[in-house]
Amino acid sequence: MLAVSAEERTTGVAQRIEVKPSYGLSHDDMADMLYDSLEYAEADVTQRLLVEARVEARRNLLALEAALANDGSLLAAAERATLDAARSHLEAAVSGEDRDAINAAAEALEGLSKPFAERRMDRGIREALAGLSVGELESRVGE
Repeated sequence: MLAVSAEERTTGVAQRIEVKPSYGLSHDDMADMLYDSLEYAEADVTQRLLVEARVEARRNLLALEAALANDGSLLAAAERATLDAARSHLEAAVSGEDRDAINAAAEALEGLSKPFAERRMDRGIREALAGLSVGELESRVGE
C-alpha cells in the first residue's frame, strides 16, 4: 500500500520500507481508506484550489504593499484610494470560503494596479538608463 525509500547522499546508504496490510491494516481497513479517498476526492480538490487561491492572493497583496511602500508617490490620491479599496476587497475575499470571489477580487486588483506597475517599470528603466550615451547603451545591450 505504501512504499518509502531514502538514500543518504554522502554515504550512498539506501533504505526502503514497505507498509503492507499484513503489518496492521486489514482488508476492510484498506477498503475503508479507499472508499473514503474516493468519497472525499472532490472536496479535497475544492479545498486545495481554495488554499492555492488564498496563497496567490496573499502573495499579490504583499507585492502590492511593497510596491506602494517603495513607489506610492507615483499614484494620484484617487488612484491610491481605488487601489486601497480593491486591496481591502481582496483581503475580505481571502478571509472567506469562496474561491471564485477571491479570484475575481484578485483579477480586479491586478487590472487596477496595471497602470501603477507600468509607471514603476518606466521609472526603473529611466533610472537605469540615466546618464548613458547611445554608445554605452548599445555596448550594454550587445553583452
